[in-house]
Amino acid sequence: MTEITTYAPGTFCWVELATHDSKDAKRFYTGLFGWTHEDSPMGPDEYYTMLRLRGKDVGALYQMRSEEQSAGAPPHWSSYVAVASADDSVAKAGELGGTIGKGAFDVMDVGRMAIIQDPTGAAFCLWQARRHYGAGVVNEPGAFCWNELTTPDERQAGEFYRGLFGWGAKVQEMGPMRYTTFTGQDGRPAAGMYQPSGEQAGMPPSWLVYFAVADCDASASKGQELGAAEVTPPADIPGVGRFAILADPQGAMFGIIKLTMPPG
Repeated sequence: MTEITTYAPGTFCWVELATHDSKDAKRFYTGLFGWTHEDSPMGPDEYYTMLRLRGKDVGALYQMRSEEQSAGAPPHWSSYVAVASADDSVAKAGELGGTIGKGAFDVMDVGRMAIIQDPTGAAFCLWQARRHYGAGVVNEPGAFCWNELTTPDERQAGEFYRGLFGWGAKVQEMGPMRYTTFTGQDGRPAAGMYQPSGEQAGMPPSWLVYFAVADCDASASKGQELGAAEVTPPADIPGVGRFAILADPQGAMFGIIKLTMPPG
């Protein structure tokens, strides 16, 4: 069990699902991961749903507004990175070539956030904690454990994230694929990055959230029984674990992994 009470700047701290059908999303994810949920009003007929494991927050979901859906916005998981100052990080992201999707703004009294696109087009969020610091549990079955960037330009993306968060980078060859592990200022693994090739070439730049599971094959099978599509079937990563990638019933992609050992 890995319970968290604070996140160092440059650490992924929260994940959030934007979906077209919040009711069915709650059915699917509670069935797959054993989560409970609690709805909080955030406007007329709008709710923000906290997702919990053993009473600890692990993430959230909300239903996109009809105008967003009509504009073609797809269901997706968003990854949040802790920062000391959302305003300062937004300014720095712009200087480094990022696109400001939404500048820093207050989320009531719980924190201050912003939405950024890196220079290759992958979107992520910044989070300056106040009353809410992020997920209360990570790196165990049912909680998020890794965040991975798919990008067509590793060099440009790597320079951006190293400059923005002070990350280090370790590059290793994994069969035909080159994989970059970003490290935080404490030397612990912070995130991963790779450039898609072959059948994956042309994938849009994006951050993928991985959730830990006790049994990858069983969870992949259960996900499909609950309505998910299998994007990548279960496969081993030597020395890391066994993973699969699924798309939930609305199409939001996420990874599951049975870790050999928790990151860091």
